[in-house]
Order: sequence, then C-alpha cells, then structure tokens
Amino acid sequence: MQDTSSMRPEHPLLPECPEKVKYCRLRVWSLTPGWTPRWLSAWGIVVALLSACGGGGGGSAPIPPVFGSIGSASCDATAQKQFVRDVAQDWYLWFDEMAAVSPDSFATAEEYLVALTAPLAEDFRDPGFSYLTTAAEDEANFTSGAFVGFGFRFAVDDAGRYFISDAFEDAPAFEAGFRRGAELLAVDSGSGYTTMQEYENQGTPLASVFGDAREGLQRGFRLRIDDTIREVLVSKRELDVPPLADAPRLLERPGLSPVAYLHLRSFTRSAEPELDAAFAAFADQGVTDVIVDLRYNSGGLVDVANRLLDLLGGEIGAGEVAYRIQHNSKRQSENRNYEFARRTATTAPIRIVFLTSEATASASELLINSIEPFADVALIGSDTSGKAVGQYAFDQDGCDTRLRLVAFETVNGEGFGGFYTGLVDTGRFTFCSVEDEFTGPFGSSTESLTAGALNWLNEGACPVSANSVFQRGLRRVASPLLPQNRPDRRSFWVQ
Repeated sequence: MQDTSSMRPEHPLLPECPEKVKYCRLRVWSLTPGWTPRWLSAWGIVVALLSACGGGGGGSAPIPPVFGSIGSASCDATAQKQFVRDVAQDWYLWFDEMAAVSPDSFATAEEYLVALTAPLAEDFRDPGFSYLTTAAEDEANFTSGAFVGFGFRFAVDDAGRYFISDAFEDAPAFEAGFRRGAELLAVDSGSGYTTMQEYENQGTPLASVFGDAREGLQRGFRLRIDDTIREVLVSKRELDVPPLADAPRLLERPGLSPVAYLHLRSFTRSAEPELDAAFAAFADQGVTDVIVDLRYNSGGLVDVANRLLDLLGGEIGAGEVAYRIQHNSKRQSENRNYEFARRTATTAPIRIVFLTSEATASASELLINSIEPFADVALIGSDTSGKAVGQYAFDQDGCDTRLRLVAFETVNGEGFGGFYTGLVDTGRFTFCSVEDEFTGPFGSSTESLTAGALNWLNEGACPVSANSVFQRGLRRVASPLLPQNRPDRRSFWVQ
C-alpha cells in the first residue's frame, strides 16, 4: 500500500484526507493572483471569479478562478474518472510521471486519482495535494476558514499525552476555559468519560470521539488545567477561525529595540485588514527584528501571502522577483513572476525569525522561501511540511465535483524550490531545533519557540538546549494517532 501518511494518516482516530475538510482545509493553495491565463478561450472554460479585492504586486487579485464546463454532463463514476484523466493529462505538473493504470480498475474517481498520482507520493511531491472535493467545501477554504466545531487544536507529546495547543478566541471551547497547555484527559461522547488512550485502543474514529460537524452537538471534556482537574460541557457552533492568534505585539528588550511578534494561523481573506493594521503599528516603531509565528499555519490564499511578503519585504526587495510560478512542459507560456511591491505599512526588517513545525506548509513555505534572499532569516522549531507546489480548481460540467490538481511549482527569485521534504532539510536555512512544549501563551518569553527566537535575536545563536542541526527521524511520537514517518506533525488537528 502506498505510504502517504504525511497527508493521509491511517490511524483510526484521524479522518481521511481530503474528504474531511477540517483536516485538510488549510493546505489548499490558490491560483496566482492578478493575471488571467491565455488558455481559457482555447478550452472554452467559464471563469468564475468568486470575489475580488486588493492584492500584492500593484493590482487587483481575485480569489482563484474555477475552471468549469469540463467533461461530459454525466456525473456517474465513469464520467468522473474520465474527467480526472482528461484534466490530469493536460494540467498535472508531472503528467508524464503518472502511473499507467486503467480507470476501469477502480470503483471511484477518488481511488483512480490516488492511483494515478501514487508515483509522486513516494517522494512527497504529491502526498495527497491533488484531490476531489465539492465547490461548497472548497470555496469555504478561501474566505474566513469557517467550520462547525468547538474551536481548538489538540496535539500529542512524545509520551502520548493529549494537549490543547491552541484555543480560538471567542469559540465555545475558549469560553469553557480551554487554554493552550491544558491536558485533555478524557471525552464523554455519550456513554461516560473515556480516556484518549482507551479510544485509541478501541480504534474509535475521530468523528465518533468529537462528533460530526453539527451545531449544538455536545461533548463533555475532562481537562487538567494548572494541576486542577475540570469537567466541562461544550457545544459546537459555526466558527470563523481568527486569522491572528491574540493581538500582534512588540516584545520589549532591555537596552535593545523591541521585537515585532505576529502569529498568523492561516492565509485567509479575513487576515488582510489585521495584517495591514499590525504592520502599520510595527512600521511606526521602526522595528528591525520580526518574529512571524507560522507553526500551525498550513497555507491558504497565495495573494494573502503576497500581501504579507510586501509588508515584510516590499522595502528591502522592491522591484525584485520574490517567486516564480512554473508549470509543466505543455504550459510554459503561462509561467509568471511575482515581484515585491511597497505598501503603506511596509517595514524594512533586517532579521526575521519564523517559528515553524511540520504543520507549516504551502503558502507559509512560499513566504519563507521568497523572503530568505533579502533578509537575515532563521527558522526556530522543527522542519516544515515540504509543499512546494500549488493546485488549480477544475469543475466537472453539470456536476458537484471539483478537482484540486497540482498544476504548478514555486521557486524563489534565485530559482530555489523543490523543498519536498521541508525547508530545513535543504540545508539553506539558519535553523534551531526547539521543541514545541504546547504550553505558555503565544508570543511570551515563557513559551519555548518564542524564547528560542528571542535567544537567536539577542545572542545570535541557538538556545543552549536546542539542537542546531536538525536530525530527521530520530524523534518519534509515542501515540499511534500521528504519522510516524514525519514525527513533528503533531498539532494539526482542529475540532
């Protein structure tokens, strides 16, 4: 069986990806903003611009177009497989490396797509980045990140203990007292409290532990908070994930200028005004050292990443190529460059620290890779996911079928890309391996990754307790909940 555990964990508590959007939602990329492909008329494709707003690089940047009216009007499995094959043969980034498999050998289009792309999953080029979904689910990913849930992330430490790694402000879990660092001991799903270890032993699906995405659904939670055991009842409701965790802030340093700190959860449209406001405040203070916390940020809209690129690097890289979009050999004429542009709130940092984990992916990696040639950049935490590619969306004519297909790769202005096993693994980045202990408020000196970043900024070196050289594969997570071949992906699950 093909090992795709970096994106499709097989543990019974985890949902399949991408059918369960709450797991995959933040990995979705978008079409490059600000340009319309010349091949639209040749395909007779209907371009649906879902919305438009200001983008980077001096121009309007629509939410990615959807390529519709492809294939036959039939929506049965045979027609869906034909749709997948036709699009993939023309648009897939590695169309000439797809598996030679017959669609007749597979019951569903999803199974066929997985088989077609299996050779590219082996080296993490496409470990589930290409997938089938619906228009409604897909479009929700590009707005506010809305979903129905309790509003928290959980993680598992090396001893197999479950912790709350993030509680979304104003969500039901937050209102019930959930905070980062609380230990999740047990969940009452209707038959009394059962420990997380017992759920694991029973092979209980995650959807049964925490319930489906239904407003009003309740669960009881037993938590250890500051050495006190608490039991709380929490109900799900529709939520917008706050794009920024807490408020951006200036971290004061005795005898030194303050450090700007920003924690961005995802590159959603709702982040734009908050990013502008944050960097306006940073620019007023003349900050030169910036910490950007992307530890749980698995991507989102590319044009929102462009905005942050401009806010960080619009001054130091003005007019220079930040990154390039590159297609397969059939689509070379559609390759494009994105250049840095100054904005009103653009800063001029000298040193930038990115806090990262293996949940740091896609647009987050694009941002880091693009800014690296123009500033003194360090990564603190663990290696990133390794998503150096992006998808386009294709709709089957008359059907509720949307194909998200890897169709381009990104390289920075110096031509560097292909970081399929993570940015740190390339050896190009200053890096301090620091354990995320899932405790301490984000952006505080008591929080391990923030403290590591401050140490690097203040002392010019990794913390004494950190490993300056990343040793992939030596650390393993005890819980079978998490994929074992990529051990740092430990705080990616949102409920």
